[in-house]
Amino acid sequence: MKSLIKILVVAVVFVAVSCKKDSAPNYQFMPNMYESAGYETYGEAAFPNGVEAQLPAEGSIPRGYVPFDIENTTEGYELAKTTLVSTLDSTQVDLERGKALYDIYCGICHGNKGNGQGKLVKREKILGIPSYDDAGRAITAGSIYHTIYYGKNTMGSYANQLNEEERWQVVSYVLKLKSDLEK
Repeated sequence: MKSLIKILVVAVVFVAVSCKKDSAPNYQFMPNMYESAGYETYGEAAFPNGVEAQLPAEGSIPRGYVPFDIENTTEGYELAKTTLVSTLDSTQVDLERGKALYDIYCGICHGNKGNGQGKLVKREKILGIPSYDDAGRAITAGSIYHTIYYGKNTMGSYANQLNEEERWQVVSYVLKLKSDLEK
């Protein structure tokens, strides 16, 4: 009996191997596994709201996103100003990179030296950009980060353009410009 089963298994394997053609496609055991049906993003679907495009699950966080726990309020700004410190240590601060990012995003308004004399100010497209060394402007790393994250007055947010590490690089460069201006 055992030898009959062995002969049957060998015969089935031999038939399966000999029927294989390299010039023609093989049979697919479960074609649904290989060829999925494509759905249109805003087409009809089997979801409760009838649309294929769904919102992310509540409370989910995208990869690479780090939530900022300080609110966009005056109290949040003051809290950031007094308590928030850079997450970069002295070996991670790259002033060259901070300068490049500052020139791209900040220099057009604040000026390349941080004196408030950017090209848009000189062309009178915007008015009233204060210098980083103004006496009434006691900026700290936390206040700069909060302003980059949320924006302030007519300055918009740069949270979508700069990731967390890049924001801290810009903060380090702004503090360098401030100290240069105060000399």
